[in-house]
Amino acid sequence: MDLPSCEAEPRGDASQTLLALPDHLIGRMLDGVHQRQGGYRGRFAPSPTGPLHRGNLRTALLSWLDARLQAGSWLLRLDDLDVPRNKAGAAESIQADLRWLGLEWDGPVLYQSGRRGLYSTVLSVLRRGGLLYPCACSRRMLADISAPHGGLQVYPGFCRGLPRLWGPREGRLPSWRLQLGEGSLLWQERFARPGRVDGRSAVGDPVLRRADGLVAYHLATALDELLLGISDVVRGEDLWSSTAPQVAVMAALGQQPPRYGHVPLWRDGHGQRLSKRQGAEGVEGFRSRGLDGPAVVGELAASLGLVPAGSRLSARELLASVDLATLERSLRAAGAEGSGGGSPGPG
Repeated sequence: MDLPSCEAEPRGDASQTLLALPDHLIGRMLDGVHQRQGGYRGRFAPSPTGPLHRGNLRTALLSWLDARLQAGSWLLRLDDLDVPRNKAGAAESIQADLRWLGLEWDGPVLYQSGRRGLYSTVLSVLRRGGLLYPCACSRRMLADISAPHGGLQVYPGFCRGLPRLWGPREGRLPSWRLQLGEGSLLWQERFARPGRVDGRSAVGDPVLRRADGLVAYHLATALDELLLGISDVVRGEDLWSSTAPQVAVMAALGQQPPRYGHVPLWRDGHGQRLSKRQGAEGVEGFRSRGLDGPAVVGELAASLGLVPAGSRLSARELLASVDLATLERSLRAAGAEGSGGGSPGPG
């Protein structure tokens, strides 16, 4: 059995894994490929854990702008699988805030919670294909082991070669990890550092199903990018390190990743990331300062030098005043200088 890698082209059991999917999932995977080939398809994917803060709002504006400048579609997906963290009313608040800024999305709002069956099916396929293994290591255990050395950044594979016992041990179910093969994981990166990391040494074997039974972020996100035909992902640079595990999932399914554009985090005039208090301001905070939608769009755009400070314009007016080359140049310059940034953007 070959293990997933992504050195230029997907390798390993990719084609066999794809063929092992049920017919309806193969059809949806192929639909996603065709959608991606048909033109730009982007998405904004916040988690409904609270209101959008200013970094989220700027990431949404940049993602929307990038899509519209390329005559593309822009989807809204709510990553609501982590039910204990979801906040009542947050999903409605997110949609209202985006509309207030003039950021209209295409099609219905997509909820990951309504797609659990898809994720479970793919997990079963990967498990039957021998690409997953159960892991009994808890976060506390790994933290205790790594404490003298400053913390384990990459899972060292303690359970990789052990007998595959999928049932509970000492009253606790194992998590399910994707076993990576040798080689680099690659993706096309537009704004941040190059998309190339070694799977084993820099990523480790990512968890795809948590010990509490919830589908893990990396599996759900990777599968959604494929099935929804996402061609371009624009999100905060704090999620750059999340890309390799997601690329690994895509490679295991025999698929190429989309293009990624990790945009700078919002920083102050000294190049420092905004404090939690500074970065937490959202639409209500803007309104309390007497700002309306066009004033906020102007402030968000001015933070990257797309318009002069103090500008007031709608999202559509911003779209008409900026071209793609200017947007890309601004984002690359802000990333290189570390001075354009913002609070983390949704993934």
